[in-house]
Amino acid sequence: MVGVKMAAAAAAASIRERQTVALKRMLNFNVPHVKNSTGEPVWKVLIYDRFGQDIISPLLSVKELRDMGITLHLLLHSDRDPIPDVPAVYFVMPTEENIDRMCQDLRNQLYESYYLNFISAISRSKLEDIANAALAASAVTQVAKVFDQYLNFITLEDDMFVLCNQNKELVSYRAINRPDITDTEMETVMDTIVDSLFCFFVTLGAVPIIRCSRGTAAEMVAVKLDKKLRENLRDARNSLFTGDTLGAGQFSFQRPLLVLVDRNIDLATPLHHTWTYQALVHDVLDFHLNRVNLEESSGVENSPAGARPKRKNKKSYDLTPVDKFWQKHKGSPFPEVAESVQQELESYRAQEDEVKRLKSIMGLEGEDEGAISMLSDNTAKLTSAVSSLPELLEKKRLIDLHTNVATAVLEHIKARKLDVYFEYEEKIMSKTTLDKSLLDIISDPDAGTPEDKMRLFLIYYISAQQAPSEADLEQYKKALTDAGCNLNPLQYIKQWKAFAKMASAPASYGNTTTKPMGLLSRVMNTGSQFVMEGVKNLVLKQQNLPVTRILDNLMEMKSNPETDDYRYFDPKMLRGNDSSVPRNKNPFQEAIVFVVGGGNYIEYQNLVDYIKGKQGKHILYGCSELFNATQFIKQLSQLGQK
Repeated sequence: MVGVKMAAAAAAASIRERQTVALKRMLNFNVPHVKNSTGEPVWKVLIYDRFGQDIISPLLSVKELRDMGITLHLLLHSDRDPIPDVPAVYFVMPTEENIDRMCQDLRNQLYESYYLNFISAISRSKLEDIANAALAASAVTQVAKVFDQYLNFITLEDDMFVLCNQNKELVSYRAINRPDITDTEMETVMDTIVDSLFCFFVTLGAVPIIRCSRGTAAEMVAVKLDKKLRENLRDARNSLFTGDTLGAGQFSFQRPLLVLVDRNIDLATPLHHTWTYQALVHDVLDFHLNRVNLEESSGVENSPAGARPKRKNKKSYDLTPVDKFWQKHKGSPFPEVAESVQQELESYRAQEDEVKRLKSIMGLEGEDEGAISMLSDNTAKLTSAVSSLPELLEKKRLIDLHTNVATAVLEHIKARKLDVYFEYEEKIMSKTTLDKSLLDIISDPDAGTPEDKMRLFLIYYISAQQAPSEADLEQYKKALTDAGCNLNPLQYIKQWKAFAKMASAPASYGNTTTKPMGLLSRVMNTGSQFVMEGVKNLVLKQQNLPVTRILDNLMEMKSNPETDDYRYFDPKMLRGNDSSVPRNKNPFQEAIVFVVGGGNYIEYQNLVDYIKGKQGKHILYGCSELFNATQFIKQLSQLGQK
């Protein structure tokens, strides 16, 4: 038993850690990075393209890069000056234009030596192009190493990844579901997705067992991925899944399950208004690759009459795993988050005098906080001040950050009545009786934006057992048009529903209800920063969304008509036998759910909550792109345009 536990613990080295370790190894000239080695790092330049930038930025801060000896990080296609006595580490996609530019760098002798790392495997012919350029520039000795890194995916959380952020239109829901897509275009889309998934499993160091629904884009991905893994395993000499990369005995007990689902099994969730912190930030703010961009409105009150309104300051904050508050509360219902920020603020205020005292000991009354962290100690008194001050200031920084972010979210909730939408949609999705008519909300000028109304109606339309009658539909359409909605998304959803009806029954969302806990104004103390008057304090009940339910069936080996005919692939089997009968009858300990056609934080949070109750099991959530409802509606709208 101990062995199994150990394996599970080892396997739990999260994908985030694995990708970070791989990046650090690369920045260390592809030798494993040793933490406590003394001495200065070798100073070097990092050259990346936009793809490389997106992979590195959620994982390594500028400070961490500096610790690794990166003094300068530049985009490949920017104007770069020669720095002849410094090695350069490249981290780019093996595209034509990137390779041309690298060859140009070699010819111009920009750097002392070149470590070329490709995010995804480079083809033989392109490798020859580089070799020829190096020969022509007589720079062969300067090209120190050429590596395929197999890192073509972006990790956002310990248990969440997304395929790409640049040209994500290529693998978007719209791209896969365009009625006029040609077979060759579809092949390209699928190959792009498979390439990234392949990189993901190389980095994870495991060959999965694959399950997927039939007749969907997910099935095309499964077939191609199975083939690609199979070919790599066959080629024993060059296999990427051999002993040393796997880490000792990590998956020797059990391989992970990969469940490939198609976005079309559930189109309601991506449109759903949400109530948890992370998903709300993604829904209403500009939140992208773990960074949120806020416009801070500067005060209007104190500007003289007729003065130009002040420019809005843009601020951006990184919401990272180092941020304890974020880690703890990103899945919490919003009112709880507001309350916790308030508590943190009060506990900090209690320590504020301490900060002032420490600053005066150090003679730093008016100093900015950046200068303080640079100080080193010189007396015992200073030592204690130095060690506790940065900690307190960091706490203050996080409180300010979450106060700003939560306030921005709250403004949206209040202005758009998002609590009303959330509660109403939950009722629709769980088929509970509705307390007021849909038409009332749609025609209420104060409730939400036209897009909010459209999302609500689409969820109603998708979840309805039978579609509303033509007469009713016309009435709804008129109300939506009067409210300023664009009806294109509905056009597409109508076709989709007609098509999906032939395929299967609509997804059910479990019978859940949110219980309002009375208005928040009573809960929040009056001195709170968050004026939550009139916002409902809704408490979430755990219910499984369709994606989570499918995963639960397949991971726990439950028999269920929804998933019984899912195809089963095992790339390690010599002969690929097409069956839906799993050979392995034991429940899985590790699973990866991957949504072809795009995912969202609501599903991610739902999976996280589901797995909390399962001892010793791990789930990863991945998707071809991460969109919020606004971005998704835009794609539906493009699909609905005739």
